[in-house]
Amino acid sequence: MKLPSGPGAPAPDAREALTEATAVCRAVSTMTAEIAVTGSAGGHRVRGRLLAGVAPPAAARLEAVAPFGQPFFIFVSRNNDATLLLPREDRVLEHGRPAAVLDAVAGIPIDASDLRATLTGCASTPDVGGARQLGDIWRIIPDGPGDVYLRRDSRWQLVAMVRRDPEGRDWRVGYSDFSAGLPRTIRLTSLVGDRFDLTLRLSQVETNVPLDADAFRVQIPRTSQPITIDELRRSGPLGQRADGR
Repeated sequence: MKLPSGPGAPAPDAREALTEATAVCRAVSTMTAEIAVTGSAGGHRVRGRLLAGVAPPAAARLEAVAPFGQPFFIFVSRNNDATLLLPREDRVLEHGRPAAVLDAVAGIPIDASDLRATLTGCASTPDVGGARQLGDIWRIIPDGPGDVYLRRDSRWQLVAMVRRDPEGRDWRVGYSDFSAGLPRTIRLTSLVGDRFDLTLRLSQVETNVPLDADAFRVQIPRTSQPITIDELRRSGPLGQRADGR
């Protein structure tokens, strides 16, 4: 999808457009899904399957599962505290910064709160006062460190976001294949260098199902040894090692 550019003009209808575009995602509290991941991250080809669960205000669980045997990794996060368990290697990272851990292990530089907004296709902290219109079908609304893009066909739809990570590097989210008002295909693309270009295809989506606190905890075996962020980055995304093994 080619996004519009240019200064545009003030958008007096931005609040109404945003309300219509986010009516479904704003009603989502919790969400679980199976996610097929393809693309590239950190110079590695990526192909995997994730089981995901997110809940407000900032709780997330991701498991990179394999056809047989133990998961490649289990990531859980609540607020600003993340734990990553690598069952196959019997290693663990505790009390990490969620965005840094998720970036290292999966190539996606977002925390639990942003992950929930990304998977549901919803604005986080929109500023409709700063909205711009480009023609009749596009509205661009500032949203935290970035912008959300609304496009009107038969109705307003949030079709893309441009985000900025803590190091000031921009990346983009594109949405398509909407079902019941929520996206089923999400593309994450780095706009600085070739850090990542990932396509997420969601299935088995369930919303507003009860997720208790235990869903965002992980049982750490006593035998697990610590692992560092730097070691995770060297391992490659989704547990794929740089040497291809």
